[in-house]
Amino acid sequence: MKALLDAALTLKHLDRAGWKRVGISSPESVAAHTWGVAWLVLALCPDDLDGALALRLAVIHDLAEARVGDITPHDGISREDKAALEQDAIAELCEHRPDLAALWQHYEDQQSPEARFVRDCDRLDMALQALRYARDTGADTVEFIQSARRDIRHRSLLEILDAAE
Repeated sequence: MKALLDAALTLKHLDRAGWKRVGISSPESVAAHTWGVAWLVLALCPDDLDGALALRLAVIHDLAEARVGDITPHDGISREDKAALEQDAIAELCEHRPDLAALWQHYEDQQSPEARFVRDCDRLDMALQALRYARDTGADTVEFIQSARRDIRHRSLLEILDAAE
């Protein structure tokens, strides 16, 4: 259990790699991003979804990064290899908490409306952060906004992105 708790705390100090790639000198941490996703879920979760499940999925969705780092599409690692690395990391981290491993897998499998909503909130958080970085630093973050716009499926979240731009 100590290893799991210690690993989760490392997310507070793990910079989001995509922001560094576009020149943000002091980017948000993975933990800050996770908080952003959790906040969006808490504030925006539709009544027809299980909000408690969605919030739990939001909190755990990036846990594997405590071991594998913040792997981006620009890192030259295939989706399959990234998935395998993350699976191994979760198996190790959650050895004594199979319920947490199952929760993480629930998010990864994207089989429930809650998991899909959390994924959309993940993308919305990225886009909102991109808009903030562009405004505050002048960084070119268009690719992040375009990526989010392509991936978000919940109309209400797209409307929030539209209003923010």
